[in-house]
Amino acid sequence: MSVAVRFAPSPTGLLHVGNVRLALVNWLFARKAGGNFLLRLDDTDEERSKPEYAEGIERDLTWLGLTWDRFARESDRYGRYDEVAAALKASGRLYPCYETPEELNLKRASLVSQGRPPIYDRAALRLGDADRARLESEGRKPHWRFKLEHTPVEWTDLVRGPVHFEGSALSDPVLIREDGRPLYTLTSVVDDADLAITHVIRGEDHVANTAVQIQIFQAVGGAVPVFAHLPLLTDATGQGLSKRLGSLSVASLREEEGIEPMALASLLAKLGTSDAIEPRLTLDELVAEFDIAKVSRATPKFDPEELLRLNARILHLLPFERVAGELAALGLDDADAAFWEAVRPNLSRVAEARDWWAVTHAPVAPAVDDPSFLAEAAALLPEEPWDLSTWGTWTGAVKAKTGRKGKDLFLPLRRALTGQDHGPELKNLLPLIGRTRAEKRLAGETA
Repeated sequence: MSVAVRFAPSPTGLLHVGNVRLALVNWLFARKAGGNFLLRLDDTDEERSKPEYAEGIERDLTWLGLTWDRFARESDRYGRYDEVAAALKASGRLYPCYETPEELNLKRASLVSQGRPPIYDRAALRLGDADRARLESEGRKPHWRFKLEHTPVEWTDLVRGPVHFEGSALSDPVLIREDGRPLYTLTSVVDDADLAITHVIRGEDHVANTAVQIQIFQAVGGAVPVFAHLPLLTDATGQGLSKRLGSLSVASLREEEGIEPMALASLLAKLGTSDAIEPRLTLDELVAEFDIAKVSRATPKFDPEELLRLNARILHLLPFERVAGELAALGLDDADAAFWEAVRPNLSRVAEARDWWAVTHAPVAPAVDDPSFLAEAAALLPEEPWDLSTWGTWTGAVKAKTGRKGKDLFLPLRRALTGQDHGPELKNLLPLIGRTRAEKRLAGETA
C-alpha cells in the first residue's frame, strides 16, 4: 500500500514553527517512502476560519518547498459528514444529549471534587421518547455523542511505542454540535478514511483523541492508520506555542527576521531527534537523512538564536543563483556573483547585503586616523584592472614602504576604505570599491 500522509491545519491563525514542524515531518516521511502528501484545511470552525489564514498556510508551505500532491477542504465535505452521522445514528453509536454547557460543567466539577475522572455519565441514554420530546419542546437542541465500547484500545505508535487505553476510562465524545455542525473528532476520521490516509503523524496532544478515533474508524468501516505522536515544540523558555497568539509565526520569520527557508527546514527536521543540527541546502538532503525512529520523546525547544546562527551558516554556503532573486527584491539589481561571494561570509541575513552594497557602490564617509600614512598608501595604489590579488600586492608594497604590519597596517586602511572596523575580507571588497573611490576615501573624502 502506498504511503499517504496529511497535514491538516485549521485556518484560524498564522502557522507557527510547531505547526510547520509537523508539516515538514509528514512531508519528509511521505517523500522518503515514495508516497503522497495531502494538504487538508480543517475549516469547519466557521467563526474563526479566515480566507487570509488559508492563503497564509499555502504561502508558508510553498516558501518552505513543501509541495502537496493532493488538496482538500473540510467545508466542501459537509454532505459526506452528514451521511456518516446518519449511519452512526441508525446503528445506535451516535446518541442525542440535551445537557446545557452549564449542566455539563456542574457534572464535571462534581466528579473532580470527588477525585473521579470527568467522564460523561451517559445520562442521555436513559431518556425515553417522552423525555426527549419534553426537552425539545422546551427549545433544547441535542448535541450528539459517540458511544464508545468499554474495551481496551491499543496501538503501536511510531514515536511512543505501545500505547494502551481502557475504553471505560474514556468519555463518549461529542461529534455533532447543537447547531448540527460536525466536530474535528468526526470530520478528521471521515477524511482520513475516505482519502486513504495510511499514517497520521501529529502532536502528542492528540494521543487521547487517537484512542477515541480508533473506535470511530472501526465504526465507520475505515482502515485504521498507523499513528505517530510527536512531542510538542516549545519556545526557548519552555512555553507552549500558540497559533492564536502568533507565537514564532513562519510569516514573521520570513518577512521580519529574514530567515532562509532551508535554515528553518534544517533546524526543524533535526530538532528533537538524535541527529546533529547541520545546515542543508536542499530538502532532498533532509529526505535522505530522515528516519522517524530518530525522533525522541523529550520536549524539543525552539531557540531563535540557534535559528539565526544556522541561517548565517546557510548563507555562507549558498551560491549566487540561490539568492539573486532576494538581492533583486532588496533593490540590488546589479549585484553579481563577485559581490555575493565577497560579502556572504559576513551575513546573518540576506538583507544585510544592502549595507555592503552601500560600502562598495555608494558614498562612504571614511574614518581617517593617520592622514599621512593613508597618503603614502594611496600613492602606492596599483593601476586597474583590479582582481583578488590586488589587495595583497598593494598592502605588501605599503608594508615595505612604511614598515607597518598587522593591525597597524590593515585597520587604518579598512577604516578609510569602508568606514568600519570589521567586515568582509578587503581582498574581495577592494576590486568592487574601485580605484577612484579608494583614492578619495584614503584622502579623507566621502566617496
